[in-house]
Amino acid sequence: MPVTTRATQGAPCWVSLMAHDLKTSQDFYASVLGWHYKPGFQGQGNYSVALAQGAPVAGLGAGGRGAGYPVSWTAYFAADSADLAAERVRERSATVAVGPIEFGKGRVVVAADPEDAVFGIWEGEVDPDWRVGRSSGAPARLELRTRDPFASALFYGGVFDWDAPGAEHIDVRYENDRVVLRIAGHPVADLRGGGEEAAPDPHMRPQWHVYFCVPDVGTAALKVLDAGGTVVCPPCDSHFGPVATLRDPEGGLFHVTQADD
Repeated sequence: MPVTTRATQGAPCWVSLMAHDLKTSQDFYASVLGWHYKPGFQGQGNYSVALAQGAPVAGLGAGGRGAGYPVSWTAYFAADSADLAAERVRERSATVAVGPIEFGKGRVVVAADPEDAVFGIWEGEVDPDWRVGRSSGAPARLELRTRDPFASALFYGGVFDWDAPGAEHIDVRYENDRVVLRIAGHPVADLRGGGEEAAPDPHMRPQWHVYFCVPDVGTAALKVLDAGGTVVCPPCDSHFGPVATLRDPEGGLFHVTQADD
């Protein structure tokens, strides 16, 4: 049995892609990020766990091509109580779309913040090997692009106790026109302006973005094209180092940045 533990309340604890065709997504991300896979929770056939260097890094699920939803990545945050977190979401004029429902050995909620950015809530044990870091194939960081990052920080802080006195290992600060979330001193997420609710391109609307680590950003962009994906923004320098914005063959938006290893 895998070793599991409880995640810090309010900490990012997982990222998951909801695709139309699981095999298509698995093949694409294996080519671009070097992932291998194992069966998901309780052996569910439509959900798999991606592994990089033997460690779990992401979940891939599928609901079928006729499900009518856009393919997208979702960031999940840990909660001691999914019910309480869902109640706090509703109290703050936001939306609970799914749950809380049982999933594997935990409970999950899918919600949208007041600017309609989708995020997940997870109550349950997590794999201690999963973390936001800078190793190849793993999530590098999460980024919320939204209309008002300060208001969004107040929302998420209220839902997940980011602003609670003595919150364990969590530090939230306003830095360089963005709000940065650190866990045990390590930056794991930031909230910044740039999302526009009425943007004609839905990928420019408020949403959580997932960045993955790769050995070389330029090489990853070429692999995306070879695997049938799209380069939305070619490799460029950023505050966090080289980055590129990409789409998988079904339209799922993600980003890559340079790994430290």
